Order: sequence, then structure tokens, then C-alpha cells
Amino acid sequence: MDSIKNWLEENNIEEVQCITCDHTGIPRGKILPVQTFINDGGFRIPEAIMLQAACGDYIDDDLLFTLVDERDIDMVLKPDANACYILPWTQKPTAMIIHDCFDQKGELVELSARNVLKKVIELYNKADLQAVVAPEMELYLAKTNPDPNRALEPPIGRSGHTESGRQSFGIDAMTEFSPFIDDLYTWAKQLGLSLDAAIHEEGAAQFEFNFIHGDPLALADQVFVFKRMVKEAASKHGITATFMAKPIHGEPGNAMHIHQSVINATSGENIFATADGDTDAFRHYIGGLQKYIPQMMPMFAPNINSYKRFIAGYASPVNLHWGLENRTVGLRVPNAPIQARRVENRLPGADTNPYLAIAATLLCGYIGMSDKVEPSKPRLGKENDEKSTAMPTNIDDAIATMASSEKVKHYLGDLFVQGYTETRKADHENYKSVISAWERHFLLTAV
Repeated sequence: MDSIKNWLEENNIEEVQCITCDHTGIPRGKILPVQTFINDGGFRIPEAIMLQAACGDYIDDDLLFTLVDERDIDMVLKPDANACYILPWTQKPTAMIIHDCFDQKGELVELSARNVLKKVIELYNKADLQAVVAPEMELYLAKTNPDPNRALEPPIGRSGHTESGRQSFGIDAMTEFSPFIDDLYTWAKQLGLSLDAAIHEEGAAQFEFNFIHGDPLALADQVFVFKRMVKEAASKHGITATFMAKPIHGEPGNAMHIHQSVINATSGENIFATADGDTDAFRHYIGGLQKYIPQMMPMFAPNINSYKRFIAGYASPVNLHWGLENRTVGLRVPNAPIQARRVENRLPGADTNPYLAIAATLLCGYIGMSDKVEPSKPRLGKENDEKSTAMPTNIDDAIATMASSEKVKHYLGDLFVQGYTETRKADHENYKSVISAWERHFLLTAV
């Protein structure tokens, strides 16, 4: 705490946003005057906050207080000195500090998404291994529109026009929004985010931002902060940014591609390849991804909208195949030198909780290596027209598959699996009660 106190004083911070990440990826917490934060050294919020869904509903009342204390008691949140950020978009000097969740006995709260990732990282540490990840985040910019019944439209760029047609990797299409992108890179530098390349994706006003590879927890924190930063920058420029998996009909979806490799913590060598070729660990890692992604699908595709991204024939893979330099498979292996040998999981959507998506993909690979799961043969051709029968095709199936997985419960705990699948279910139940524009359009006077 002394290091945080010194950092706050050196930067003349007046206010601290004390936050943690819920299951959906929404920042939850409190805003404190800096002196209150220093005096308290943390803060408390109800345990039940972890069981609140994106729509604001809590999980089923009969179940809620079987997963948390029936007295609705507080958990204790403690700041992480490695997750402190000075916010560049606030009027007064403000820090955002990510906190870890503990119960009142001092144990890590099992329902916390950040704690789930820390649990998976510890599996690697105990095996003298270190996971390395590099996320790629896709997003759309759109005209700000308060009416949810209206479809999103591309915003007007510097030229005074909106995009038309595909502008994949278009430089001029990027510079249409250069004031927004310039702010992102300026703010990212101030925040200490390891933001790397930016490209224009296939959709109208769709962009991808890549992160430099590194520690999984640090990168999950950075993606969490990045999503807040993007929305603030968009708001500053009078537009909206969205990480929804499929925000626009007929356009590609938003992905969170995760590049991943594993190194020997002692030697620093990549265990996926040697001078003689790919290793058994590499094969088994891919085998684990193929076998266990379906059992953790809600951690890669957490919302009902997530499954609208998985459409055969689109840029988004809809299979669990793997192949070298093949973007039509769910598990792409870039052609890279030995030390950079890695797997790219192309299945997660940008709407995922970054802690949970990274935890899940690393856990799948870990189990594969532990259980020596053999992968299928690599695919050499175009595969995005083939939809894998192993992948759940909707949120109901995904929830049921994860909730019944003894392997996932073994590694992540019964409490987390039940709590997380129930928050997904709470959102779905809320969705099913809403009368949609489609229903009004086609059924209002036709039936």
C-alpha cells in the first residue's frame, strides 16, 4: 500500500476510481477522495454484485443466497499495485486502480473473474511454465443513436462522408477517424498500455487494435482498461464505440483473437517448438483447445448476441479445426520462428470478459498438455463454410454444456461455474421477456 500511496502523491491524484470486473466485464466499485482511499487501504461492496447480469438483474432469488451469504454481506477489495492507471480523460487528476476481491476470512473470492485468471496462471506456475498472450481487439464506430430499435450506421468521417463498401486494411479509411485514433494512442501511452498495430477491418468503420505479447494478467487488465478508454474517446468525438459481437446485420462480427504460447519459466524457451519442429506440448495444447472450448463456450461467447457472429461463410470461423496460416479455422497457427511459435484462438468475441476469455483459453491448453490430448490433423483448405457440430450454437446450449462439465468444475470450482452460468442465464431470461422490433414488424398485423 505504501507504493500506491507514494504513486498517488507523486502524481497529485485527487480522486480514485476503485474498481473490479464483474462477470460481464462491467467495472463495479466506488469513487473515493484520495485521502479516504489512503486511510482505508481498500473498500467493501456486497458479494452479490458478482452475481449481477449485464441487464442489471441478479440471478434467481432462490439461488442467489445459496452462492453468497444470505445476510448479503460485503467482500473486501484490495488494490493491486501493478494495476494503477492515471485517467487521461477526467477533468481532475484521477486514478483508476483495479482491486482483487477477498472474503471476510481473507480468502480470494471464487466468483471474481480476475481471481479465476489468477487461478489458471497458478496452474502454469506450479508446472514451471509461463503463459504468454497477445490479444487483438475489434470494434465498430457508429453514429450515436439513443433508439435501440434503429440499426447502427457508420459515423461521418473527416471528409464529411460515411464509408461505403469493404475497406479492409484501408489507410485512407483509417485516417477518416485519425483524431479519434490519435487520442487512443496518446491516452494508451499515458496509461501504459502496450498498444501496437491498428488496422481497418472488413466492416464499415470497424477497426482492430493489437497488443504486444506479455503476461496474461497484465494483458487482461490492459484490455479491461482499453475498452473503457475507447468508449471515452468515442464519446469525446461525438460517436459511439461498440464491442458487441455482432452489432450490424450483414457485417462481420467483432472478435477478440488471442495469440498464446507457453515458455519454460526456468530456461525461457518456448515449449511449443524446437529446431526439429513442433513439440508434443504444442500438439496437446491444440488438442486441449479443440476438446474443451465447447465446455467453456460461455467464457468465449457470453451473450445471446455472441452466437449471431458464428455464421458459416463469414470471416468469423465456426469450427474447431487448426491449420498453419489458415484464417478460416478457429485455431490458426501463424508461420513464426521457434521462439514465437504460438496458436491464435479466433473464436472469442470482443464482447467477452477479458479475464475469463484468457483464463478459459489457457485452461483448455493446460488440460490438453496435462492429459496429452491429441489434436485432429491440420486443415489445409478453406474451412469457414463448415460449422463444427461440437460447438454450442446458442447461449442455452452453451450454458448447459458448461454447467454440466465436471472438468471445468474441477479446475474453476463449482461455485464459479454455477454463479457464472447463472448470470448468463439471467441476461437470457431478461432478453426472452422483451418484445423485439422483428416481432412488431412481421407479426403486428400479419397474425
